[in-house]
Amino acid sequence: MSDPAAPQSADIQMIQRIIPHRYPFLLIDRVVDIVGTESATGIKNVTYNEPHFQGHFPGTPIMPGVTIIEAMAQTAAVMVGVTEQLQDTNMLIYFMAINSCKFRRKVVPGDQLRLHIKTLRGGGKIWKIEGRGEVDGELAAQAEFMAMMDLPKK
Repeated sequence: MSDPAAPQSADIQMIQRIIPHRYPFLLIDRVVDIVGTESATGIKNVTYNEPHFQGHFPGTPIMPGVTIIEAMAQTAAVMVGVTEQLQDTNMLIYFMAINSCKFRRKVVPGDQLRLHIKTLRGGGKIWKIEGRGEVDGELAAQAEFMAMMDLPKK
């Protein structure tokens, strides 16, 4: 059960205090609806200025699927970091597996990608997460993934 006094959202400043990612690889703008370590929703405002659109694909910009999955993982890390108060700890996160990954619709500049994540198994260093990326309520991508969260030794 989540602590009712714990923050239920994270703005860009809080996100940067939890995960080490920076431009051009910080792929989420905000995390909302944080329910402890159970679930959360990441928000990614997709803009034409992003570097991957220069080559993916010229004249037809499409957000690469791997960056959508990475944005899901960043959302999960922020959810855990907010709930477990891991700000300013220099936590690193590593993918261990990506399963059942499917892409259903293109994500393009101007879209708002909402990344709904749910913990399937968690606690400690190893987490298993289910993620869904949606645009205007329409499924764009889905995956299950495992990640290891590594905190520096004190």
